[in-house]
Parts: sequence; C-alpha cells; structure tokens
Amino acid sequence: MTTPPAPKQRIQITGPAGPLEVLIEPAQDPGGPLCVVCHPHPQYGGTLDNKVVYTLARAANELGAIAVRFNFRGVGHSAGEFGQGVGELDDLLAVVAWARAAYPDRSFHLAGFSFGAAMALRGHVAADAASLLLVAPPAGMGYLDEAAAPQLPWHVIHGSRDELIGLDTVRRWLARVAGPLPPLTVIDEADHFFHGRLTPLREAARVFWSQQMPACLDTTGGAD
Repeated sequence: MTTPPAPKQRIQITGPAGPLEVLIEPAQDPGGPLCVVCHPHPQYGGTLDNKVVYTLARAANELGAIAVRFNFRGVGHSAGEFGQGVGELDDLLAVVAWARAAYPDRSFHLAGFSFGAAMALRGHVAADAASLLLVAPPAGMGYLDEAAAPQLPWHVIHGSRDELIGLDTVRRWLARVAGPLPPLTVIDEADHFFHGRLTPLREAARVFWSQQMPACLDTTGGAD
C-alpha cells in the first residue's frame, strides 16, 4: 500500500522584520532534497499561493523534495512592509537558514518566479544552493542589473508571449551575463502568469530538477 503524503503545514518562523509565514509540503522520502520557491512582487499581488509558485513547489515535491514556500514581509501573515528587494533578500536567507536547520543534510535547491526569481538569483550564493531555477526573471526592471552568471547548474523558463517581461529582453539580459549561459526553455503561447500553460511549465521544471535532485520518486504528470 502506498503511504499517503504528509499534510501541508503552515507555520510562522522568526524573520528579520518579524514573523514570516511559511508553507511546507513534506515528501515521502525522509532523506529527499529540499527546495525553496520565492513568489512574485509583493506590491502587485504576489504571494506564496500564486499558481506558478504552487506549480513549481508541486513539481519539486513530486520529485521527492520537501517544498517550502513563504510570504515575503508584509504579505499574508508575514510581518513588516516592502523592503525594496533588500529586505526580501534577508527574508529569503532567513527561510533558507530555518529550512536547513529543520531538514539538515539534504541537497538544497532554489527557485523563484518573476520578482522571486531575482531574489533567488541574488541569494543563491549565500544560500549555498545546489541548483537555481528562474521562471520569468524580471530583466529590464532593475532587479537583475548587477547579476553575474551563477557558478552552479541553473535554468531559465520564460513564456513566448510574456506581456510584462518580453522574451527578447530576457535573451538580451542573458547575453550580457558573464560566463556560460544557462539553458533557456521557452513555453509556447505562455504569458507572464502561464495562464493555461501550467502543465508545460511543470514539465520543464521537472526536466531540470530530475537532473539535479538526487532522487526522482514520481513520474506522474499534472494538469492546469
């Protein structure tokens, strides 16, 4: 008989500006990897319940990872107010430190969507991530201006019809980034929020993570 997955847990942890709301999706494998996913811009409705963030977390969870989502300061039940990207990076690193302590001795993977992708990129070195997945990174919006190519496996997923961050803008940003460029997966007919295109997004994330995470426990797909 297959053991049912443990239920999700919503908790609060200590953050730099007060409590941070965290959602944990445990995995069946007690020694599986750990993955933290960052949500889009707090001032434009981004939360840990965003459907793209949910899709990424589920993809990681299906591959045997403990998936951790959280609300940046001032969002949901997280205390504080928008920190211009500086405070949000501090939030991310606080969540990573907590998650590593709660689930030690695991490979750690980091991902983010839109603004969350910028935070993941900024924080991946301090977080000591084993891999980095950026979905719709906000090229041309100021958050990636100082970025250099990560020295770890990384991947970019973008929609061909992204109306907020044009695919050409992302390609130009990648061309300016020093060092080897990451593979870029373009999801056909996808807008910024991947309306109706969550399944291809999920599969693209699974392809990347199945090569980076030490265990791939589930091969089932999903639907939008």
